[in-house]
Amino acid sequence: MSLIAKLRALVTLGQGMVGGLPELTSADDPIALFKEWYASAKQAGLFLPEAMTLATCTKDGAPSARMMLLKGVDGEGFVFYTNYESRKAAELIDSKQAALVFHWPTLQRQVRVEGSVAKISQRESEAYFQSRPRGSRVGAWASKQSSVLGSRVELEQSFREYERRFEGADIPLPDYWGGFRLRPQRIEFWQGRINRLHDRLCFERMDGGWQVVRLYP
Repeated sequence: MSLIAKLRALVTLGQGMVGGLPELTSADDPIALFKEWYASAKQAGLFLPEAMTLATCTKDGAPSARMMLLKGVDGEGFVFYTNYESRKAAELIDSKQAALVFHWPTLQRQVRVEGSVAKISQRESEAYFQSRPRGSRVGAWASKQSSVLGSRVELEQSFREYERRFEGADIPLPDYWGGFRLRPQRIEFWQGRINRLHDRLCFERMDGGWQVVRLYP
């Protein structure tokens, strides 16, 4: 992190720790607040501010979680990409529910998101896939994500085979790869404060709008 980034992080941290979260109303938009916090995390020069924990569960309610990267956010929800044949995708398709956690410890901020999940359109997936580095696109073809792998050599051999297959040509979107969108039902913002008297504001979707309450830390 550069000196300028460190200074930005300190300023943002100080504003959050001292000023805390304001009293918001149901007219306020939690997506807009998330975008503001996300922009602050990027401007502060934090490493991978788009990193998030994605929590899923099986039909029997057994949970699992892993780190993912946020690839888009708008009024419709939070978008991320994966292999549709992976464990996480199978659980998302079965339960149609998921949760996300963003944690920016340098800024003493955390955002929790819960809601329903659905695949995005093939057109959206295609557009993002073609924006990825060529090696990442080859890797999407080479990896049978979450399947048992005999050895590292096997994976690297698969990668080389697909490199040869697509040499000098466009790399198409695999039919088993694409994005999901989590449509938030609940979004909670956590701001660290002194004496562990942290601020927590929770937005919940109600009748097409949002209801907001303040929670004890």
